[in-house]
Amino acid sequence: MFQQRTQKSGRSVTTWYRSGGLSAVFFALPLVLIFLYFSWGPIVRGLVLSFQKNNLVAPPEWVGMSNFSYVLTDPQLPQAALNTLYFALLALVFGFPVPLFLAVFISELRKTGWLYNVLSYLPAVVPPVAAILLWTFFYDPSTAGVFNSILGWFGLGPFAWLNSQTLAMPAIVLEATWAGAGATSIIYLAALTGVRTELYEAAELDGASIRSRVWHVTLPQIRGIILIMMLLQLIGTFQVFTEPFLFTGGGPNNATTTILLLIYRYAFINGDFGAATALSVLLAGVLCVLSVVYHFVTRRWSTT
Repeated sequence: MFQQRTQKSGRSVTTWYRSGGLSAVFFALPLVLIFLYFSWGPIVRGLVLSFQKNNLVAPPEWVGMSNFSYVLTDPQLPQAALNTLYFALLALVFGFPVPLFLAVFISELRKTGWLYNVLSYLPAVVPPVAAILLWTFFYDPSTAGVFNSILGWFGLGPFAWLNSQTLAMPAIVLEATWAGAGATSIIYLAALTGVRTELYEAAELDGASIRSRVWHVTLPQIRGIILIMMLLQLIGTFQVFTEPFLFTGGGPNNATTTILLLIYRYAFINGDFGAATALSVLLAGVLCVLSVVYHFVTRRWSTT
């Protein structure tokens, strides 16, 4: 039996060689090496940098775990972590259902669905910096601001918006939801095309309303996509940077300082790239643990 296995293995190797397997390896090897260099190279370089004192000018100095001790004892870290968690919570509770509702709404339209599809995706086409500058004008704290003017018609306001420690983060979440809902709704629309039409027909024959069809047919059928998009949103919200940086710069009174904004301050304001990389590695570790826990928690939900 061992001899038969050996002969079979030898024939399979010979067949693979004669069929051009070695040539395929030679052709693929440069692409694989390039991929590894540009994808895993920065990761390895970042891990090494997190153990160094480096300002990218002077020669690096190996400091071991000092960078991690420094960032973990930084009094700004708890506030930045709480702000990031607050942003993620608001984005999950208020922002996550919006693209799902938008996709279901568009899928129910027959003739004008394409128009709403284009309008919903339009915010994704607008450059992020231009969109944030536009929303800064909307959030003008004076009575001339767009939102304050509209609320003034109902006897409300004016509100300080981005200048308020209480309203700054919800205002940022509102803009981020507007900017990302269109692209996410397109993914949900693609998932909805895979739902079998006979399920809707059976529900209609049973007299189910639109709400019942959505709750008992649509959502269960795309449950796997919903769970994946929720994980991607959690990872994305923990890495929020552009909106707090351009809207408030982390203010007022550090009310919108996030972890990535703190990393930016370490690197480009303090010139301490070792500490910035150390905090980045810690954030990556937390996100990896979160992803693993999320996978095991939702694994049964996505298959039942």
